Amino acid sequence: MTLIRPPAAHILPSVADLVARERPEAPIYCLRPAVIAAAAGEFVAAFPGRTLYAVKCNPEPLALRAIWDGGVRHFDCASLAEVALVRDLFPQAGIHFMHPVKARGAIRAAWAQHGVRDFAFDTPEELAKILAETATGPVSDRGLILRLALGKGVARHDLSGKFGAAPEAAAALLRAARPHAARLGVTFHVGSQCLDPLAWRRAIALAGEVVREAGVPVEVLDVGGGFPVAYPDQSPPPLGAFFAEIEAAFEALDLPEVALWAEPGRALVAAGGSIVLQVQQRRDGGLFVNDGVYGALSDAGAPGFRFPTRLLRPGGQAARIERDFALFGPTCDSADVMRGPFRLPADTAEGDWIELGQLGAYAACLATPFNGFAAARVVAVPDRPLPVRHDAPPVTLAA
Repeated sequence: MTLIRPPAAHILPSVADLVARERPEAPIYCLRPAVIAAAAGEFVAAFPGRTLYAVKCNPEPLALRAIWDGGVRHFDCASLAEVALVRDLFPQAGIHFMHPVKARGAIRAAWAQHGVRDFAFDTPEELAKILAETATGPVSDRGLILRLALGKGVARHDLSGKFGAAPEAAAALLRAARPHAARLGVTFHVGSQCLDPLAWRRAIALAGEVVREAGVPVEVLDVGGGFPVAYPDQSPPPLGAFFAEIEAAFEALDLPEVALWAEPGRALVAAGGSIVLQVQQRRDGGLFVNDGVYGALSDAGAPGFRFPTRLLRPGGQAARIERDFALFGPTCDSADVMRGPFRLPADTAEGDWIELGQLGAYAACLATPFNGFAAARVVAVPDRPLPVRHDAPPVTLAA
């Protein structure tokens, strides 16, 4: 993404004004720094431990600065590029290299050049690699965090199939790492956009069993990410319900010397981003628009995410009656379709603009140049987030 930083005197007061003045024919990604900062501040204040922002969710510097303004001082990075980005923006930040499989050169550079001290692993081979590439310098401050495998869960994006040590192998890995770590920890991930607070209770209990089986002290329990936000067809419980389950399960482990960490991404930035599209053609209930699954709308493709929408028609009135539309992206690939449905005025037509909200997470950062369509340019706006109109009942906590 290329960040457009206009002079303060020329910052447009709203998305609607931006469309009215520019009448853009290319998509525009709108970030709301105040919304992101507020969400970050609320998470930091409520979570009973340390908050590490998952940079992969939205690495745009404008978003990262808003995260920092909200009080986050630690970052979960998955690549050397993310490590370098965070270190450049925030020289004093705590950076944690939490990808379980890393290139040797990335480990070495993160350790020696960027001051990274915490590294995740889930195999004996990765542990050996980390130890070899961090053998110089202050090894007395080395942190080793074991990624624990979880079974397939109920999250919208399941993350159980690629990383994590099985419980029966995890205890041995903790024992092997213990002599080499100033901080030894266990982490897991229940999956992205997980609506079930009990998923964390179960995972924490499993982590406790592994620690007891290992028979060595640990200093960190990292409960990962996955904290959900609302979409038109998804109504999660409030974040407090998730924190209550985490805190209760953590206290039940009776490990008072262990620090609690979390790695939120979506929960901090989703509401702080939207994309403005132009309708290029209408075919009955289908709207051909200028961004799609190869741009900022990857989650609207095969994963089937729905997003709050509104029509922007400068100087014109829209029909009061609404209907459901599917969206078709600009590429020639027939997979570039977003079934939604997306609810808009029934008279939406070519030349209209549409804003889709709740796209601060896993949106513009996933864009590709496929078919010659450039990623949306990024602007900052002070607007409030688009309201999420629900057509699904809230998820309730099981007994």
